Amino acid sequence: MSTTRHLVNRQRRLATVAAERASAPARGPATSALDEPAPDPSAKDAAAEDEAADDEAPDDADPAEGDEKAEVREKTEPGRTVPSRLRVRLPAVLCALTVLLGAFAAWAFTSAGSLRDDPSRQNTALTDIGRTSEVKGQIADAVGAVFSYNYASPANSEEAARTHLVGKAVQQHKDMLAQVRAQGQKQKLVLTTTVTDSGVELLDGDRARLLIFADQSNTRTGKSDETTYAAAMFAVDAVRRGDTWRISAIDTFTR
Repeated sequence: MSTTRHLVNRQRRLATVAAERASAPARGPATSALDEPAPDPSAKDAAAEDEAADDEAPDDADPAEGDEKAEVREKTEPGRTVPSRLRVRLPAVLCALTVLLGAFAAWAFTSAGSLRDDPSRQNTALTDIGRTSEVKGQIADAVGAVFSYNYASPANSEEAARTHLVGKAVQQHKDMLAQVRAQGQKQKLVLTTTVTDSGVELLDGDRARLLIFADQSNTRTGKSDETTYAAAMFAVDAVRRGDTWRISAIDTFTR
C-alpha cells in the first residue's frame, strides 16, 4: 500500500512540475544552457519531505490490522486494564458456572437422600462385623437346640422352644416336630441337629434373616439301633430381644 501511495505522490509532483514549466515564458532558440533557471532547492526539499512522510505514515487501508496490533499491545504491555470485551464476558461466565454448580449440588443432595431411604442400603450385614458374628452364633445355637429331640428328656425340647422361639415360629416348630414327639417314646428316637454353616442375608438394626445349612441324624434305639442322616437347608428370620437373638419365623422353601 505504501508503494502505491508513493507512485500517486510522484505523479502529483510530476504534474505540478509540468504545470509550472508550461506557465513559464517560452525561451528562444538561442538560449544557452547557462540561461536555464536553476532548480529550486525548496521543491526538492518538499519532495523529500513528502516521500519521508509517506514512508512514516501508517497504512489506513487495513483497519483490522490496526485493531489486532492494539489488542496485542493491550495483552502484552504490563499495567494495562482488561479490554472492555473481556470485562463483559467475565460476569457471564461466572454466572454460568454458578448455575452449573448449584444444579450439581441439588442433584447430589437428592441422590444421597434416595440412597439413604433405599431399604437395601440399610443392610449392615457386611459392614457391622460384630453384630453379624453375634447373630450367626446365637441363631446357630438356637437352631441346634430347638431341632434336637431326645425321647429320654422331651422337656428339654419344649424348654428350648420357649427360650429361642417367638412369634409364628412357635407354631411352625410344633407342626414340624409333631410326628417326632408322637413316635418318640415308642421308637425311642434321638434327633440331633448341627448347624454346619450359616449366612446373614439381611441385618437391619434388631432384625435379621439368615440362611442355615445343617446336618441331622435320627437314631432309633429300640430293638435294633438304626441311624439315618440327612442334610437340611432353610432360612430363619430373627429378632433381637435385649441381648438375645430369637427365631421369629422359619422358611423351609416349601409351599
